[in-house]
Amino acid sequence: MADEVLDRLKIDKTSGPVRRRRKRWIVPLIVVILLVAIGAVIVSRSAVKVETVAIARVYPSQGFTLLNASGYVVAQRKAAVASKTTSRLEWLGVEEGSRVKAGQVIARLEDKDVVATRNQAAANVETARYSLDQAKAERHDASLSFDRQKSLLKDGVVSRSDYDAAQARLLKAKAAVSAAEWQIKAARSALKEAEAAVGYTLIRAPFDAVVLTKDADVGDIVTPLGAAANAKAAVVTIADLGSLLIEADVSESNLAKVHTGQPCEIQLDALPDRRFRGEVHTIVPTADRTKASVMVKVKFIDHDPRVLPEMSARVAFLEHQVAPDERAPRTAVNPAAVVNRGGRTVVFTVKGDRVTETPVTTGERLGDLVTLVKGGEPGGKVVLNPPEKLENGSRIEAATPQ
Repeated sequence: MADEVLDRLKIDKTSGPVRRRRKRWIVPLIVVILLVAIGAVIVSRSAVKVETVAIARVYPSQGFTLLNASGYVVAQRKAAVASKTTSRLEWLGVEEGSRVKAGQVIARLEDKDVVATRNQAAANVETARYSLDQAKAERHDASLSFDRQKSLLKDGVVSRSDYDAAQARLLKAKAAVSAAEWQIKAARSALKEAEAAVGYTLIRAPFDAVVLTKDADVGDIVTPLGAAANAKAAVVTIADLGSLLIEADVSESNLAKVHTGQPCEIQLDALPDRRFRGEVHTIVPTADRTKASVMVKVKFIDHDPRVLPEMSARVAFLEHQVAPDERAPRTAVNPAAVVNRGGRTVVFTVKGDRVTETPVTTGERLGDLVTLVKGGEPGGKVVLNPPEKLENGSRIEAATPQ
């Protein structure tokens, strides 16, 4: 029995030792996570939080501007050219942008009916002229007959009744001549009316101008009333570009800062890089109660063919006239962006998430800004109130000031 028990206690060498299965990928993952976290902390600590401002392009006139107002370019001489008669448009000789002279024929209407009426009126004038000649001949004959009857009456050759008949005939002939003369005047008046009707078929420009819009096409019915469904009341709309003014609304509370002849500076949204000299032309003597404003008209001193009606504009009412050396724009920046580093005047230009130390030369003050005579590009961003730890090439975390 003891031997059997010992045999059972033998060690089985066929089975290997029992080992724990370890998850070997956990340690590398923890290391990577720690490295990323440390890197993030280092990066977050190295970025300097700053505020940025833009380098602006300013004009010296901004330093003596009393008031700003917005408005539109409006032509003071503008017309919707139409006909005085109703007819079909037969020819149109202009288009948008065409320049026309006063009296120039720009369109023609169908005129066959009015031409026929004019020819008839001219024939009536000739008929009346021949009738006058006939009446004058009759008057001459009646005058001779009356003179004979008058002489014979004195000699007792003819009776009183024959004399009276000759006298009546002469008076009738004189009346016929007067009637014929008045008929000629009436016929000539009718001819002038017919010629005017023919002239109405020729649509002419009332003044030197530029065509703004074409309101009718060949084949359209043009009528002064525009009552028909497909009728056109005007053929073209024209404007005298020499009469362009800015119509700006000025608040009643600021009206005391504006006076006639006051120098102004005009800026158009369509031409942002150009400043135009202007002058207050007139202050309209009435107020708009809905807007509590008064319309001020400003004329251009400098004319430019690119200025067109209905363009939006901004007007700066100035304290004094702009001098020739004050017309050019300046580059300026907030003074808080300019610092002294190592004896040099610099700004920190933002390029992506880093800054570059840029040397600058400052000039005069323009309002709240300081001009940059050298260095700095308009539109570029620089750091506002650069901290002492900010250096060339430093990483930043920029935030635009509120």
